[in-house]
Amino acid sequence: MDDITAKRLIFAMLDADGDGVISAEEYFARAERVAAATGRTKDDPLVIAARTAGQRAWTAMDANGDGGMTFDEYEVWAGARAFDAVCEPVLGGLFDLADTDGDGALSLAEFTTLRTALGNPVSNIRAAFSVLDVNGDGQISREEYLASVRAHVSGEDSPMGEALYSLGAAEVG
Repeated sequence: MDDITAKRLIFAMLDADGDGVISAEEYFARAERVAAATGRTKDDPLVIAARTAGQRAWTAMDANGDGGMTFDEYEVWAGARAFDAVCEPVLGGLFDLADTDGDGALSLAEFTTLRTALGNPVSNIRAAFSVLDVNGDGQISREEYLASVRAHVSGEDSPMGEALYSLGAAEVG
């Protein structure tokens, strides 16, 4: 999958209302949706950490401070450098929220909860999990997950991205 296609898929997921602009509200809702899906309360340290990472990311993403990000702005901003500096802490925080047993890995159930809360269709989640669970132990480590999302965002080969989008799904990251 090429870089532009990957960015369009991610942008579409982040632009939850489909109006062509990712708003701060849409961006911040991700942590709230994952927290709710996992039964975590607003005062849970992992929820607070995920929110804080999201706020830092939004500040970097909305560089002109207008409260929204168009696809053109996103296309220029997104990529490996932005992922490393800004997105990885956010996605790591969301991963940690979904890791309900705290073992540093996601089971299929935890992965399904995370990806569903982030807007991926359930139909492709099992395929994405399978390609990420390289050793077949029924777990996806935090490192494997983040590396695959980074590859997708960067327009590189991403097993999870290809699986999630192989049937026309609408996002990774």
